[in-house]
Amino acid sequence: MTRLTRADLDALPNYVPGRSVADLVRELGIAEAVKLASNEVPYGPLPGVVEAVTEAVRAVHRYPDMGVTELRDRIGAWLGVDPARVVTGCGSVALAEILVKATCLPGDEVVYSWRSFEAYPIIAAGAGATSVRVPNTAAHGHDLTAIAEAITDRTRLVFVCNPNNPTGTFLRKAELDRFLAEVPSDVLVVLDEAYREFVTDETVPDGLAVYGDRPNVVVLRTMSKAWGLAGLRMGYLVAQPEVAAAVRKVVTPFSTSLVAQAAALAALDAEEEVRRRCALVVAERDRVTEALRKLAVDVPDSQANFVWLPLGEKTAAFASACENRGVIVRAFHPEGARVTIGTPEENDLFLQAAEAALA
Repeated sequence: MTRLTRADLDALPNYVPGRSVADLVRELGIAEAVKLASNEVPYGPLPGVVEAVTEAVRAVHRYPDMGVTELRDRIGAWLGVDPARVVTGCGSVALAEILVKATCLPGDEVVYSWRSFEAYPIIAAGAGATSVRVPNTAAHGHDLTAIAEAITDRTRLVFVCNPNNPTGTFLRKAELDRFLAEVPSDVLVVLDEAYREFVTDETVPDGLAVYGDRPNVVVLRTMSKAWGLAGLRMGYLVAQPEVAAAVRKVVTPFSTSLVAQAAALAALDAEEEVRRRCALVVAERDRVTEALRKLAVDVPDSQANFVWLPLGEKTAAFASACENRGVIVRAFHPEGARVTIGTPEENDLFLQAAEAALA
């Protein structure tokens, strides 16, 4: 039979979403389950979002504004940047994919830490680029010295996830200053800051404020996490105008939907509520971390809305044991498990499951 797709994709892993609550409830025959696998914020849509979406739906027979003019203007004013530097897309993961598409030809290299965001190798392979994975440090974070050493004349783009997904570890300003000084000017550095709103450590820099003026730096963010728009897929990046213009050329037309644009505009009106919700998440993050450490789990400090349990070969058994108690966590074999911070009640259920699983 004639092959109709690329042979190299056979070796490409599938992106694995968090397991469905409905599936687990049906499988176990239980009344309900808790999903702490997808880094969602558990407090529902922000005020005004449902109303904005409801109104926008009345016009879904029309195409959205392809230029996303109103939203880009609003984001630009909010961040204090020229809207020409802003590009929106179907979540930050789609924009990461577009950045690779805009920078790499087949055989070019994309460098990133591993383990980091699981979409990076999929994105690189999809563009025919070569992944260069640099192992995490023993502390589960980026080894920026090794990443800098891994850059070659074929490297076109480097992803730096800060805080890192799935480990929650983070890079401080002094580390990033040294790293960016070593990166060649013709290599694009993408600071993936999907969890920026949960950062409380003042030594962790705001990538846009500190490095946004660098020609070869792009700052990538999402509204799926703290802003509660995971189901609508809204992300944005900020780059220098010439980079942003090139990226817009290869963005899928109309990929920022009419409903997503309306929801994002409404969400931006609720910034104080976002801050309040993030504070709740951070308080629970600290509580869960302390409780897990009392169970003798070496949980690294997290600056995201999740915690990392470096369980090694015990990961699969731990995740299965939690599921058997109605709590879904995200297993990354064979390194560890990531657990999203939920409501206090959800976190209590997880801690009970974790204690039993680790006993």
